[in-house]
Amino acid sequence: MLSVTLRTLRIRWAGFTGSFVALCLGVALLTVMGLALASTADAPQRGPERFAAAPVVVKGQDTLRVPTPVGDRASPLAHPRPVPAAVVSRLRTLGPVIADRSFPVRARGGPADLVGHPWSTAAFAPYDLATGRAPRATGEVVVTGDWAHPGQRVRTGRGTVRVVGTLTARGFENAMFFTDARAARLHPATAQFAVRADPASVRRAVGDSAQVLTGDARRLADADPSRDREALTAMNALFGTAGGVTAFVSVFVVASTFAFAVAQRRKEFALLRTAGATPAQIRRSVLAEALTVGTLASAAGCAFGSYGAPLLAARVADEGLAPAWFTIGAHTWPYHASFWTGLFVALCGATAASWRAGRTAPTEALREAAADSGPLTRGRLLCGVALLLAAAVTLALALTADPSDLLHRKTYISRPMLLITAAALLAPLLLRPLTRLLSCFPSAVGMLVRANTATGARRTAALASPVLVTVALAGSLLGATTTLNDAKTTETSDRTTAAFIVTPAAGTAFDTAALHRLGAVPGARISPTSSTAVHVLEDGVALIRSEARAALPGALAATTHLPLTAGRLSDLDDGSIVVNEEWQRHRVGDRVRVWLGDGTPRTLRIAAVMPTGTGGNGVYVTPRNAPGAGVDRVDVALEQGTAPGTVAAALREALGAGGGQVLTRDAWIRATHPETNRTTRLGLFLVLGIALLYTGISVANTTVMAASDRVRDLAVLRLTGATRWQVLRLTTAESLTAVAAGALLGLLVTVVNLAGMWGALALLSVRPTATLPWQALGTTALACALLAATCATAPAALALRRRPADLAGPRE
Repeated sequence: MLSVTLRTLRIRWAGFTGSFVALCLGVALLTVMGLALASTADAPQRGPERFAAAPVVVKGQDTLRVPTPVGDRASPLAHPRPVPAAVVSRLRTLGPVIADRSFPVRARGGPADLVGHPWSTAAFAPYDLATGRAPRATGEVVVTGDWAHPGQRVRTGRGTVRVVGTLTARGFENAMFFTDARAARLHPATAQFAVRADPASVRRAVGDSAQVLTGDARRLADADPSRDREALTAMNALFGTAGGVTAFVSVFVVASTFAFAVAQRRKEFALLRTAGATPAQIRRSVLAEALTVGTLASAAGCAFGSYGAPLLAARVADEGLAPAWFTIGAHTWPYHASFWTGLFVALCGATAASWRAGRTAPTEALREAAADSGPLTRGRLLCGVALLLAAAVTLALALTADPSDLLHRKTYISRPMLLITAAALLAPLLLRPLTRLLSCFPSAVGMLVRANTATGARRTAALASPVLVTVALAGSLLGATTTLNDAKTTETSDRTTAAFIVTPAAGTAFDTAALHRLGAVPGARISPTSSTAVHVLEDGVALIRSEARAALPGALAATTHLPLTAGRLSDLDDGSIVVNEEWQRHRVGDRVRVWLGDGTPRTLRIAAVMPTGTGGNGVYVTPRNAPGAGVDRVDVALEQGTAPGTVAAALREALGAGGGQVLTRDAWIRATHPETNRTTRLGLFLVLGIALLYTGISVANTTVMAASDRVRDLAVLRLTGATRWQVLRLTTAESLTAVAAGALLGLLVTVVNLAGMWGALALLSVRPTATLPWQALGTTALACALLAATCATAPAALALRRRPADLAGPRE
């Protein structure tokens, strides 16, 4: 049996090339993704940056910890607590105490992420002066990098300053250092202190009222200390999704390739059966071929993956999607997982084909004509129907039990796979009538296309199915993100009734004087609101954080229309809260124990309840229940008869230069339209790129394998009077018909998948928008059409270079 298998592979190498390439590519991608996943899981923590040379850093408490029966539950505070003044006084008796102040700075010609610090903290990085000297006067600064030079005057949102020195950049921030006195006036709040004293003495002085950071823990005093872990978590999700789609599509392509190869070899199997081979021997022969191809392809894929993983790590680090230090570690389990997965995929793909190969009697196979009969086997029909029912049942259960689950990224990425697989399995049921409809134009070409697609049903299905998968993936994934973003914008539009939205400069908040000036604008009624958070303990063990806004109820009602399902907004006061239906307790009048944004525990009465929506319907409290929250948005309603232009000009004058911006309602909604984050967008395009690449492999393999069987048919057309260009147009029309049929089925699957999300949005009281990513669908379908036309025409053109009489001999 082994010798027969090896001879078959040597003679029919072209037919197995597509399977080898697809499987090798799949294993290589799985190896790359596995190595990247393993490296993100055990990546080291970033060391201290701004305070690498500081002996001790004292920082206010920034984490809420709530004891539960199963241990403490922790969550970051929206408004970290400051270090108590009494603690600072005790620390000053131990040694020098340097207050750290960090605040955003906008400078003309400077980096967009420029941040200000007091000069005394520069020594803790430590920064080295590259040119010039330290700042001494109020208007003097020192900057990192080479975007400014000593003696240059720079205009900032906090006045014009003179650069007196530059520092060697450390790579983790773009900074501007002021004198300590100037920094204290620009940013009075102090979140943390560097202390030159014995750590043990500092701990005794601080007690439990603040955090004492030493060693590697000093990284927690850096800006956004969890950014590396968040980036690695995003990379983990990205690589996991891409690996899952790779496995999904490679199974499909390999199974389709083996099925088509078995259909082509019916005469060969029939001769083996006539010579005495049993069905079991035929099946073992097909499986042995798959085992050989799978072993070689998996080994090659692991080798290619070992070279590709470091390139991927370097690319994502260069693009800023992963930390700059991210590299691939020395891991062995990804190689084992990829190799055995590839081998398993090859055997799974060949199993169904092997059973079909051994099921046909010798005489029945020898009598079979060139036309395909029964391209949809009973097993394929049963599997397709089962998956279709599973997709329908799980969707119905999700809509009835928890519609919001359909809006989560993991769900709308994984759920379409079920329906796509079902549609691909059942595609032959619809392809024949669909291709007849698409080729109904009255001409000889149309008649031949109808006849050829009907007699070559397996070939048509092998061409259309990968197109179906690619188009359905593109439509379902990109359509889901577009639909969700549009729904969030619709929610924002329905809620916002203000004429203008006033926002402060980036990273800042409005002070009392600015709010007083805005409130004094004639004809304007303002509603200042602040971002905050509220924590609640559900089931006694789950600490849930909900984003919230703090607002005065009367002013809020004038500028915002909240979609309430129960209660009244006017009932909101300092002893109550507005929640949404996602909360475990959401009945008006119930009292809930919550922890405010700074960790203060409170028991509040539920005054009103909002629907869950897309997740943007958070919580509303009064400013008294948002200690430490600065006003970051002012909604402005107009008094009746007030001219909008006059009010807008007065609001801008009240803000002053660099104090913020005034946007109309429509402009603010456009500016805040949610966009898919960069990592998710890259992940989706990576998934679609993998699917499109596999489509190209599958289409090329199918057309090359079918070319040898069609040589005689093309020659007969030439002998009946058809020109070479007419035959090439026919082959192109056949391939494009199959692609069009697959694209239409993919569009149908997309609509069905997105219908589930539209239904979930409607159940969540969101006005859904039926959005289809037509550009992505059209681009994907066009790419598939170009691939199919090229791969179908090239073999036919090579075959037609020979004389028709030489090609029209009897079939082998």
